[in-house]
Parts: sequence; structure tokens; C-alpha cells
Amino acid sequence: MLVLFIFVITFSLPLVSFAFSDAGAEDEIDKMEPISLDAPYPEYDYSRANKLPMTGYFKKSFSVNGQVRSAGIYISPEAPIRSYFTVIAVPDGVSTEEFLMESGWIDLANEKEEGLFILEPGRGGWGDFYSELDYVKVAMDFYMTNNYFSIFGEHYLVGYGNGAPVLEAWAAANPLKVISQVYIDSKGLEADYFEQFKTMEFGGKNANYVEITFPEDFKKVTYDEVVLPTWYINPDKDSIVHSLNYWKHANDCVAEAVEDETFGEVYKQKKDSMRWMTNYSGPISKVAVLDNQVDYLDRKLTYDIDKFLTYYTRYENAVAYGNQLVERADYDKLGIEVHTMMVNGQIREYMIYVPDSAREIWGDAAPVLWVWAGNTQTDKVFLDATQWWKPAQEKGFILVIPCEQYSASPISVSHKDVDIFYKQLKEVLIRDYGVDPTRFYSTGQSAGSMVTQSFAAAFPEEFAAVASTSAVSVPSAEGTVRIDGLGGKEYPVKNEMIPNYLIYGAGDLMMIEGDLWDDKINDLDKWAEYHLSASGFTLDDVEDVNGVVSGWYDRYRTWTWSRKIGDKEVPLFKVTKNLYRSHNCIYEEMPILLDFLEHYSCEVDENGNVIRWYSQSGFRVEGDRIRIN
Repeated sequence: MLVLFIFVITFSLPLVSFAFSDAGAEDEIDKMEPISLDAPYPEYDYSRANKLPMTGYFKKSFSVNGQVRSAGIYISPEAPIRSYFTVIAVPDGVSTEEFLMESGWIDLANEKEEGLFILEPGRGGWGDFYSELDYVKVAMDFYMTNNYFSIFGEHYLVGYGNGAPVLEAWAAANPLKVISQVYIDSKGLEADYFEQFKTMEFGGKNANYVEITFPEDFKKVTYDEVVLPTWYINPDKDSIVHSLNYWKHANDCVAEAVEDETFGEVYKQKKDSMRWMTNYSGPISKVAVLDNQVDYLDRKLTYDIDKFLTYYTRYENAVAYGNQLVERADYDKLGIEVHTMMVNGQIREYMIYVPDSAREIWGDAAPVLWVWAGNTQTDKVFLDATQWWKPAQEKGFILVIPCEQYSASPISVSHKDVDIFYKQLKEVLIRDYGVDPTRFYSTGQSAGSMVTQSFAAAFPEEFAAVASTSAVSVPSAEGTVRIDGLGGKEYPVKNEMIPNYLIYGAGDLMMIEGDLWDDKINDLDKWAEYHLSASGFTLDDVEDVNGVVSGWYDRYRTWTWSRKIGDKEVPLFKVTKNLYRSHNCIYEEMPILLDFLEHYSCEVDENGNVIRWYSQSGFRVEGDRIRIN
């Protein structure tokens, strides 16, 4: 296989590419020559499904305080759009290219189909962290927003030697954007630098979304309360104390460490920790200190660093109250499948997860949850942004996550040809996966929620129930909806009942601002009016107009419309408002959605009539289903 390495700087040089065979690392390093990234943005490459169109090794230069500084970018050959990246501050006195190859970072990125963003010292080496802050800010701003490649939105950080303190300083100032961090041979930071974060609070503003308002007695999260897993390797014992104390406090750690063979002394998060970021996952964070000298080029060290970092993931980098730290999915251990198929002349990717519990509980008739990602989110991004694999594992559901297609740019995606994709993929599932077609369910976030809600209006017979987050689909004046969510073909709505549930945030899209009882008439009201009417309800039929209060810090308000059938109260329409999140859904909402969905099934008789059923046991007790339409 040929591997393309491209080196780039911002001088005006022609764009040249170099391809290398499987020669040794030393030969490859000798042949690498930097060329300019000041080239046209990449073109669309529909042959790569959801992958970044530009791969290889690049360099970008910046003018910082009158000096030219550089940063490197490595994008592995199979890196998807919005890939995970590890940000690395390389040590003084090394060739960046040799360091990346010899230490194993390039091989690791290729193996994991991810990217690297490399911060480099100036000509005289790394300065003190204060003098390097401007460089790191400029470089990180480019990395997070550019038209050459796209990123997951949360980052892994690794700092070596004198490059470690400034990266740590950036993490302390931007903790919602960092998943986890490792620093080797670091002196740490001064106590004065950390002092500012003890009183800096996170508010409820997020770009153009609705601003969250908090109760008067609400205790806002401060920067020094953001859980961020941290590992120090061979730190300076005299000067690291301030950094160590800061992150032990941020992670709400116990006072006494336990010994770990790989990570050294590990200070675990307290079992009774009340940090916002781990209220769902539990006390999974830690701060570790390994008091051993290490070889930067030791590949085992690199893999140990990656093991520490990538145990975790998190999502939501703007509003602290929706930012949650969780365990990252291991595709190999879980057996998550990634496939492609041709859809309307273009190659499309999709993921399928069949947990062992699906066969154990349901045999060859497992329920299926269709998961539609939000705009710009690939299947891989959305799996880690929602952790849908966990509730699916618990209840034995098969997950299918269709990936989007290139939209506004070659490094971003959105929904396209959803109707065609769904029909083709449905055939594959029924043919190859041992599923129960009467128990297909649909969910999605944002634009993916629009897809789900459009299906509910135009093709309700396809799903037993739907439950989604942070967007709705409203029939047009002509009585049509678009299945692609933001565009595509229009289909007439059928005005038929389908069990439906929406969770949204107080800081969500303007089109769903407020609630169903305020003075604003927006898409939230119009969507609810359509589905309530289709189910034979009015707004006044709600069980409790004030909503049922639940969740962490009473964050949820839930309104339910139920119908009594026999001796059962069957919920047919639900709306939950999360008072303390913005637009992005949060991990703990996924089990709530599935707890609603699992109780319904539907079938179409020989005359084309849709028959819907409700099972209080979620179809685990034979004979407990009742007809609900």
C-alpha cells in the first residue's frame, strides 16, 4: 500500500505530493520535504464516503509576535470527517518527523484512523508557558476551525518536556474542550496561574442558541470543577505540586493514591463525587503520577499514553451543564461493524452493532433502533457523542447508524437520500441480522431528529415508536415534510398516531424555544399540535400541566399524554425539557428515550392497516401486549 506524506509551510511553493512504499522509517524521514498548505481547499471526494478528502502530513506556519512558528498536522489514510485528534507538544531538540515516526505516533494514528496536531517549539526551543500562550492560541484556533480538515470537537492532549506547561495552561483555560491529558517531564504551572479559575464560572450562553437562564440560588460550575483525567509522567517533584493539587481538586480525587503497574500512583475520583461531568457515568476520572524516567521514543510509552487518554470521551464543548465524561466505545471489543453500500450512485457508510444481549434476550427476532446523527455528525462521531451502545447493550437492541453525505463542504456532512438509504438498509437488516420488523424504532439528534420526526409524520407505519432530541419537523402549508430533514423530496403527512417522545434543552434552537404553554407560537407548538391531534388529544389532556420534575439538580420537566386502555395507562406522547443544557443532547438522555420506545410494536395487516401494540414489560412477558389503536 502506498502512503502519501505531504509536508506544508505557508511560503509560496507549488503543491507537490510524495508517495512512499513500505521502506523503513529512516528512509521515509529522509525523503520528507515540506511544501505549502497555502493551496486550494480539498475538492469533494464522493468515493471516500465519510472520510476526510485530504490525508497525509502537513505543516502550517503562523506569524506570532513577529516570529514565524509552525505546527504539524497528520491525517491518517482512513480518518473520517470530524476525526479524533491528539494534540502533541513535541520536546525540544528533536526532528518532529523523526519523533513522530520513531515514537509510534504515526503508526498509532494509522491504526486508529485518527489525526495528530503537532505543536512545535521556536528556533530557540520552548519558552516559558506565559511567552508561549499566544502561539498555542493561534495554532489551536486554526486547528479547531479551518477548511482543510474537521475534528471531533474534543481533544486529547500530550505535552513533552518544556512543551508540556503551555499545553496544560491551555487545558486549564479550555477544560470543556479537552477529553484527557498526559504530560511527560513537566515542571507544571505556577499557583498564580490557576488562581483565576477558582472564580471563573460557566454561564448559559452558546453562540446563536437560546441562552439558558438559571434560578437565583443556582450554584454555577467554576473552571476548577471540570473533571479532566490527567497523568503526569516523571514530573519535576519540586515544581509540579501546584498543577497536581489543581487537577486533584478538579477531578474531586481521594487523598490517598493506589498503585497501578502502568500509571503509577493513581488518585481516583471520590465515590460520592458531585461533579456535573460525571453525574451520569459515575466516578470514572482520575489523576495519576508515574515517578519513572522514560524514553520519549519508546513505543510502549506511546501506547500506554494512548491507553490512558482514549479510555475516555466527552461531548459538548460550550456549556458546562451538558458536558459529560464517559467511557469511549471500543469497536473491536464491542464488535461494532462498519460497512458501505451504494445509494443513488454514491458510496455511503453505515454502522451496525449487535450486542450479545440481542441474541440472549430475543434470539433471531431482535428489536432495531435506527439512529440518525445531527448535521455535520458522522456515524462514528454520533456513536461517541451519545454512547447509544450502552442502553442497546442493556436491552438487547440492534443499533443501525446510517452515515450522512458531504454537504456544505468536503469536510462536513448532512443528510441526503435518507428515504432511499433507509429502504436499502432495511432489506439488509431483515435478510442478514435476525431482526423483528414489528419492532423498528427511530431516534436522532437535531437534523437527525428532523429525519425521525418526518418519518413519524409521512411514514408512521415504518416504526413502532419514535423518540428524538433537539429538533422537530412541522408539516408545510401543503401538508408535506422532507425526510432528509433539511432538504430533499417532500412527502405528504398521514395524520396517523405513532407513539412519540421529544427531549430538548432550555438553551436549544430558537425554533423550539420555551414550552407548550408560553405565549410564543413556534415550531415546538406546531409539531405538538399535529401529533396530539393525530393521537386524538388536545393540549389540555396533559397529565400534569406543571410537568414531572426529575433528574440531576431537577433538570428535567416532563409532560405526558396517556390513554387508558383496559387497566393500563398508555403514554402516547411525551415532551421533556432539560433546563440546563444547550442544543447538544447529553448521554443520560439516551436510556430515557429507549425506556419509552421499548414498549411498542406495530404491524401492517393484509389490508394495509397499521396495528399498534403496547407491552408494559417491553415484550419480555408473553401475552402482556394490548392493542392501542
